[in-house]
Amino acid sequence: MSNYKQGLDFAKSQDQNDPISSYRNQFHIPKDKDGNDWLYFTGNSLGLQPKATKEYINQELEDWANLGVEGHFEAKNPWMPYHEFLTESMAKIVGAKPIEVVIMNTLTTNLHLLMVSFYQPTKTKYKIVIESDAFPSDRYAVQTQLEFHGFNASEGVIEWKPREGEELLNIDDLETILEEQGDEIALLLIGGVNYYTGQYLDIKKIADLGHAKDCMVGIDLAHGVGNIKPDFHNSGVDFAAWCTYKYLNAGPGSLGGLFVHEKHAHNKDLKRFAGWWSHNKSTRFNMRQPLDIIPGAEGWQLSNPPILSMAAIKASLDMFNEVGMDALRAKSEKLTGYFEFLINELNNEKIKIITPTNPKERGCQLSIQVKDADKNLHKQLTEANIITDWREPDVIRCAPVPLYNTFVDVYKMVEKLKEILNR
Repeated sequence: MSNYKQGLDFAKSQDQNDPISSYRNQFHIPKDKDGNDWLYFTGNSLGLQPKATKEYINQELEDWANLGVEGHFEAKNPWMPYHEFLTESMAKIVGAKPIEVVIMNTLTTNLHLLMVSFYQPTKTKYKIVIESDAFPSDRYAVQTQLEFHGFNASEGVIEWKPREGEELLNIDDLETILEEQGDEIALLLIGGVNYYTGQYLDIKKIADLGHAKDCMVGIDLAHGVGNIKPDFHNSGVDFAAWCTYKYLNAGPGSLGGLFVHEKHAHNKDLKRFAGWWSHNKSTRFNMRQPLDIIPGAEGWQLSNPPILSMAAIKASLDMFNEVGMDALRAKSEKLTGYFEFLINELNNEKIKIITPTNPKERGCQLSIQVKDADKNLHKQLTEANIITDWREPDVIRCAPVPLYNTFVDVYKMVEKLKEILNR
């Protein structure tokens, strides 16, 4: 859609014609002291709370109070198989088969557990490719994996960098890296959507390039899950991991999820760290059985899961299941397109959007670079109850989330930004 228009009336008309606008009412929107809704654009850091979440958690608190340990089997949603209640919805969101997905642990823990299996270096093929501006947690995970295996991290990490004077990654440069050093590379671990620029990378192309050089390919989808359609199964990536507290609105520090491609589902010879929950469900309580790994992603589980966190995830995933990723993605592309249009209409030389202009190449985040800015601009937005995210040295990250942000939110945010810049 390119026929955006200036003015509040246009924003209001878009909201009136938005088929999923009613879902905003299913969230708690923080308010200022006068009772006005904040303009909340930080779903890329922490999603807002669905109103249903309290009810879902209270159900488990009630069952715990009334049933004690019997809740594992007798609760309304029995705790023993609770993670299974999330699998199908989560698989739809990431484009996977149910056997390929499980909710467990947290993001970086899952990345480490997956690298136990999928990072199997040799003396000559041990290097790991990451984005030059990968999220710090990914960088630290990769660095310590290399050191754990006895390699020098400064030699073992290969950075896929933007070209001189550019902010975005070019897939041709990754191809060049693999052509030149593929025989030394064991793993590609790439953020599907870059946290800083919001660039949505071609996951299938990355998998194809890596596999052509006999490398394993993993994706960190923290900034993409719930706002892009990664189509993991068809992409062919070996594994992926993500968190649920950003676009999936599951609460601060909530559990993560992981994907292991079906081609690895029945390979019990893959090295892994195992625990009680990795073992065959039918004999798990016999206690003295030798390890019998569950097929699929469930085979990477370690322990019985925290039910209260899973209840919050279930509240959100039930909503996602109702809305569907097609509707969310369609609105997201319109929202970021409208946001981009308004920013460009400011004609302000100080500001530049570093996120790709093609809506198909970005998540629901726009990263606005402000020339000669310091954190004071972000502070002034926050004081106006416009909640964005500052990233050094000069970028404001804004994520209009399709489930609860509106076109009017975007309009008001840009009007306030214009006012601050003109002071």
